[in-house]
Parts: sequence; C-alpha cells; structure tokens
Amino acid sequence: MDKQFEKLYEQLKEQTWPRVYFFKFIAPSDSRTIALITQLFNNEDNIVMRPSRKGNYTSISVKEEMNSAEAVIALYEKAAKIKGVISL
Repeated sequence: MDKQFEKLYEQLKEQTWPRVYFFKFIAPSDSRTIALITQLFNNEDNIVMRPSRKGNYTSISVKEEMNSAEAVIALYEKAAKIKGVISL
C-alpha cells in the first residue's frame, strides 16, 4: 500500500462494507486525463464533472458502491498514477 494512503486506510477499515463511497479528484481539463479517471469506475451515471472558472481544471466527483477499504485504496492508487490528478 502506498504510504500516502495509510491513514485513510485505517479510517476506512473501521467502516461497514460494502457501502457507497464518495470519491473526488481534481484533474487537468484534457479529455485523455478525464477519460483515464472515469474509466476507473463502473457506472458513468454516478460521475459529476465541473470545470474550473478558467477551464484549466475539472473537478470529478463519483459515488461508487465499494466492497472493502482495500478496494477504495486500490482505486486511489490507480488514480495517483495518472499525471496531474489530485485526490481529495
């Protein structure tokens, strides 16, 4: 597990699973980066995107049914590998 997610993992493993989890990312507003993030999720209906005022960045919010704390962390680790993406 990536060290940056250890504290989050400790908090998540206290939760009851499965459950709906709310993800939020900030990404550069290019179609390739946004596509890489949205492909991480199963249901595009649960994805909300909002461009920044100048349009340089896009906020991506997702509600996804997750089975475990480990699954949440795995998804964050995949997103962290996408250049320019910030996980909130």
